[in-house]
Amino acid sequence: MADNNAPAPASPNPAPAPAAAAKPTLPTVDDLMKEATNNQLWKSMFRNWPWQDTARHRARHIVDNLWLHLHPTKVRPRALEITFTWGLGGLSFLLYLILTVTGVLLMFYYRPTVELAYQDMKDLEFAVSFGIFLRNCHRWAAHGMVTIVILHMIRVFLTGSYKKPREFNWGVGVILLTLTLFLSFTGYLLPWDQLAIWAVTVGTNMAGATPLLGNEGPFANLLGMTISNDVRFVLLGGTTVGANTLLRFYVMHCVLVPLVTGALIMLHFWRVRKDSFSAAPRDPNEDKLDVWPHLVVREYLMAAACIAFFFFVSVAFDAPLEELANPNVTPNPSKAPWYFLGLQELLVYFDPWIAGVLLPGLIIKGLCAIPYLDTNPKGVGYYTWKERPFANAIFMFGIAMWFILIFIGVYCRGPNYFWYWPWENWLVHKPPPGATWSFPVWAGLLSLGGYGVLGMALPKVFSGDIDWKKANWGYGVFFLVLAAAMKLYGGIEAWRIVVVGILGWMTFVFGFLYPQKHLKELDFTRYSVTQSLNLTMMAVLIKMGLRLGLDIKYVLTLPQFNLNV
Repeated sequence: MADNNAPAPASPNPAPAPAAAAKPTLPTVDDLMKEATNNQLWKSMFRNWPWQDTARHRARHIVDNLWLHLHPTKVRPRALEITFTWGLGGLSFLLYLILTVTGVLLMFYYRPTVELAYQDMKDLEFAVSFGIFLRNCHRWAAHGMVTIVILHMIRVFLTGSYKKPREFNWGVGVILLTLTLFLSFTGYLLPWDQLAIWAVTVGTNMAGATPLLGNEGPFANLLGMTISNDVRFVLLGGTTVGANTLLRFYVMHCVLVPLVTGALIMLHFWRVRKDSFSAAPRDPNEDKLDVWPHLVVREYLMAAACIAFFFFVSVAFDAPLEELANPNVTPNPSKAPWYFLGLQELLVYFDPWIAGVLLPGLIIKGLCAIPYLDTNPKGVGYYTWKERPFANAIFMFGIAMWFILIFIGVYCRGPNYFWYWPWENWLVHKPPPGATWSFPVWAGLLSLGGYGVLGMALPKVFSGDIDWKKANWGYGVFFLVLAAAMKLYGGIEAWRIVVVGILGWMTFVFGFLYPQKHLKELDFTRYSVTQSLNLTMMAVLIKMGLRLGLDIKYVLTLPQFNLNV
């Protein structure tokens, strides 16, 4: 009988034991990148994919990129040097973007009414998450943009990058600088505190002195200008800084001026690309370098450093906010924003129509005219002083004058706008300045006519090269005799004599010696315009010397026309 419990016989060909399951491997970064980019969605957004590290693809990366396509595909090695451009053009645009982003975010929490504007400023400080950071970033970036745009203009000038074929784009840049200043000025009012309302009051008062169009300007009566219909009334929306002014400045600051500025920035960048980069070759046979990655990486590093800097500043330093605006309480001193303090300082020496309208207008027009007046073909695309001594000296002298006036306005003007040295305490009362006097009409006309005729004629009359050392010694002897007469017969203080001497020497050098040496070969039209602008700048020095040194208020005064010089 069979045993049902007996084991079954072993199979002659037993099945192999199952192999251990293979361990799944993690995808590499290359695998993930290939999976993410090897599809229709990615290729529809990014052209010329997959990326290959070849000269052709590096060029296509520039041409096909929204932000980078205004770059050329290759640049000269000099353009990659940080000490050539300092990245100032790109940083200016970066700050414009920062201001746009932070400005839009701030608009969500701001209402442009006199009842609510200051309250919203306080809410940004205490109630809105990161509100104070946004306001700080917007405020400091605005000051930074003003500074960097000015430095960018100086860099472009010193490297001769405004010369043919870039004359028009230089003019666009000058207009952008003007709009940058105006953009910052219109934003100054929006916090609606004491600093804002009185700074704007000082600034807009200059508009009332506009010739013909301002009620306080020369010849205003010819057009029937009054406080209720002149250009200042149009700007303020009334006769004083109030609700209408706040609304108008808000619209200009947030809509009108940014739109115009953005359009001109696009034009400016496009012309930079079409006119070609100005960097000159160091070696005639040198090869150009790919913009990607050489230039682009440097730009990104500069942008990252700029963002980090303003992030730190915005965390460490709060934007100023004073008491609620009160038209009945005037701060003493009442000052314009720092970038307009040069104009405010000129009000000490000139009437508002000259300090606030005529001189700024001549500065803007003169800057725009520079490429058409400068016929020197040398010095394009590199820093040089020897090849462009007159242009560099006059331009930098004007820049230095402007910042010295700003320094005086910030640190040397105290209560009642009296002169205080930076180390003096404003709580110490100062006596009012001495009485001033003005030239008789006949003497004023003779002085202005003589200055204009001699200033235009003398550099052309003297032929040959003047020995500057002998000329300066001659001026020194002349001034010593004059100083002795001023001291003996006028009893004038020594510091006043020194001021007159220094300003007079500067006028002699930049108003006569430089033009006599470098402008003689210009054609009549260019010489006339160049020397006229130069004499106008020297006239500022002369008027400062007359006021500070001799207490002369006006050289020419015609009260019937409201015309004082």
